[in-house]
Amino acid sequence: MAKTFKGRPIIPGNLEGTALVSKQPFNTTASYFTNMFAGNTETAPCTDANNPELYQKDLSGTIICTPQTVGSTMGAGAIMGMNLLGVGFKAMLFSDHIDSIAAGGLIMDDVWNDRKVVTIDLLGDEFMNTVKNGDKLVISEDGTVVVG
Repeated sequence: MAKTFKGRPIIPGNLEGTALVSKQPFNTTASYFTNMFAGNTETAPCTDANNPELYQKDLSGTIICTPQTVGSTMGAGAIMGMNLLGVGFKAMLFSDHIDSIAAGGLIMDDVWNDRKVVTIDLLGDEFMNTVKNGDKLVISEDGTVVVG
C-alpha cells in the first residue's frame, strides 16, 4: 500500500524512480572512490565499506534516501563530479534538514551546470522508517513523495 510524505522542495521536480536507502548519513566522497579515482564512468558502485546498506550497490540513476550527508567539503564536488560523469543519482531525499555538503553540490550543479537533481528535505523520521531499497518512488514538484 502506497504511503505519502510531504517535504520541502529544495530543487523541485517531478520524477519516478527506485529508492536506495541509507539509514545512516550518506558519505558522498567515500561512496564514489571508484568513480573519482579509477575513472569508472559506466556504473557507480558504492565504495563506502562503512555503509553496509549501500556498499557495492550501484548508485547511478537511483534516488538516495538518507537523513543527511556527511564527510568533507569534497563531498559537494563529488556530487557535481558524478553528475558530470553521467553516473549521478536522479534525486536526493532527506528525512532531516539538508546539510551544507549536499546543498552546496546540488545547488551549484543546478545553477552553474544546469544539471538538476531533484532534492527534497524534511520528510521526517517516518519516511526513513517506511522507505526500503528497491521501493518505487513518485516525487512531485511540491515536495510530495509517494512510497510504494
